[in-house]
Amino acid sequence: MSVKEFCGFISRWMGVLVLVAAVAAMILPEAFVWIDTWTINPILGLIMFGMGLTLSPQDFKVVLSRPKDVLLGCLAQFVVMPLLAWLLCQVFALPEELALGVILVGCCPGGTASNVITYLAKGDLALSVGMTAMSTLLAPVMTPLLVWLLAGTMVDVDTMGMLLSIVYVVIAPIVAGLFCQRYLPELTKHLVPYLPAFSTLMITLVVVIVVSHNATKLMVGGLLVVLVVMLHNLLGLLVGYLVGRGLHLSRPKCVALSVEVGMQNSGLASSLAVLHFAAYPLATIPGAVFSVWHNISGALAARFYSRGQ
Repeated sequence: MSVKEFCGFISRWMGVLVLVAAVAAMILPEAFVWIDTWTINPILGLIMFGMGLTLSPQDFKVVLSRPKDVLLGCLAQFVVMPLLAWLLCQVFALPEELALGVILVGCCPGGTASNVITYLAKGDLALSVGMTAMSTLLAPVMTPLLVWLLAGTMVDVDTMGMLLSIVYVVIAPIVAGLFCQRYLPELTKHLVPYLPAFSTLMITLVVVIVVSHNATKLMVGGLLVVLVVMLHNLLGLLVGYLVGRGLHLSRPKCVALSVEVGMQNSGLASSLAVLHFAAYPLATIPGAVFSVWHNISGALAARFYSRGQ
């Protein structure tokens, strides 16, 4: 098996890899707990840098050529998932710390794996990439604002601190990747085939860090959190698709909307919880669980949608 084939294998089995790693970190946290939580930010930065390497001016042109579709998708992203998060917290009467974590997940931009899932699901890939790029660029403003609106009565929300964190962790690495792509095209060309596998391993590492550091707490409130996170994700996938159908969009657009709305940048949610809500350690748990689950549900959704073509 060549290196490229091995990387393709890792990418295809992302959900299984993340799940196995999460279970291992839960059963043997002492094997991973030596990796400090401060490493989450640099790891996310590397993932975002890789995303910057894969983006091109064409990807941003879709925002200008199809502004209605992209803006509609971003509106759904920043309305559906935050509201679903808040409603689920109310319905299940989640403790304050866990509710904060769920709301953080809901207020984050689209997930880094959503473009791959949309491609596998035979959705509108250009729309998916445009939505991911736009929601990520909007995140420094929208995520802190939404967290403040939905969780500000529970905890003190440092909106400016969160804004700066997202700029450092998300926007700056993407810009660096774009510059690298522009001025080092040959290097970028050689790196891009390996980036999906690299991102998969980095996402897995983030999950391992968060789960190992919170294994005991996960054992205590784990089942309820898992249920809420699964519902959050599945409802996001469903409502995203229904929004597209209600607006009479084509099926590929509906699929892209479903995946983009349902898959969140949950690693960013865990990072923000560690950085800005250290007094509420359980707030990191929903992001870790979401990171595991949405890769599994995303793979299943891709298979389901692709069969409908």
